[in-house]
Amino acid sequence: MKTKITQLLGIEYPILQGPMGGGFSTAALLAAVSNAGGLGSYGAYTLTPDEIREAGKEIKLATSKPYNINLWVNDVDKSLVNYPAEKLEKIKQLYKPYFDELKIPLPDLSSDIASKFEKQVEVLFELKPAVFSFIFGIPSKEILQESRKLGIKTIGAATTLEEALALEDAEVDAIIAAGFEAGGHRPSFLKPAQDSFTGLFTLVQQLKAKTKTPIIAAGGIIDAKGIASAMALGADAVQLGTAFMVTDESGATPVHKKMIFDHPNLSTTVSKSLTGRMGRMITNKISDAVPFETEVLPFPLQTKFIAPLKNAALAQGRTDLICLWSGQNTSTLKHHKASDLMQALIAGL
Repeated sequence: MKTKITQLLGIEYPILQGPMGGGFSTAALLAAVSNAGGLGSYGAYTLTPDEIREAGKEIKLATSKPYNINLWVNDVDKSLVNYPAEKLEKIKQLYKPYFDELKIPLPDLSSDIASKFEKQVEVLFELKPAVFSFIFGIPSKEILQESRKLGIKTIGAATTLEEALALEDAEVDAIIAAGFEAGGHRPSFLKPAQDSFTGLFTLVQQLKAKTKTPIIAAGGIIDAKGIASAMALGADAVQLGTAFMVTDESGATPVHKKMIFDHPNLSTTVSKSLTGRMGRMITNKISDAVPFETEVLPFPLQTKFIAPLKNAALAQGRTDLICLWSGQNTSTLKHHKASDLMQALIAGL
């Protein structure tokens, strides 16, 4: 199926793998998708520049096809600057019962966290992937100009029409319509995430009516029927996250994959309780106990704070204390191999 996106990105099928960060992306997963004619992706926002360079070497060995590297434009909350020590301690005490439950100490934390984005971009330009996708904002004009100069296509994510119009003004090559059904962090950047809850099918139609930039639909799509529905409404391609996250090639933990396969109708919720930014995850003990209006540490300090709790919970089999990302739709997931998933999706086009 030829669309504006397949022509733009030099791929055979309008299927993109969601660029999952935090250790979920692997060269093997990316290659399985790209080699099958889609666009494999690598979520690199947590990686140091050297780690991105090493990932690039792995990718080059695994595929010669087009691929995408994804970064976060805004990877450190502004509120982290001069963060009050007394507030940090208060929030640590709020979570102390969970640390006590697992018999581990509260970690020592420093709020001195610098953005990695610009240094990461420098390495991305060295690697020259076919696609540079980004969330949580829009890169500077200089970065976008250098991308064009190097022949790298740019894709930004929008959770609202207003964000899509801002991306179009910046002259990105394509826009991801990020529906609220999607798993993982909600990449809103003009308004707070809780004020940007547009469903995918509405968002695709809004973008189709008001923008000229090619649209990639993301959120709640797990099979060929979902692809057909999104494209019937005007999308030029689709991006699947959860369906690829549960495959063997993904870096997600075995318990995470098993939870989704074994319980296809598990409820999900949107919460900032475990990372500091709103994201869709399987409902757990902490997300239930910490309402959205409760102040938590800014991103990524909250993530660093929760990291030892996550590790201990995994070791002790306490899935009720772990952030397990998932989209809303997991009802028909069945493929454990990324290549099998790709073949099923392609066969249904």
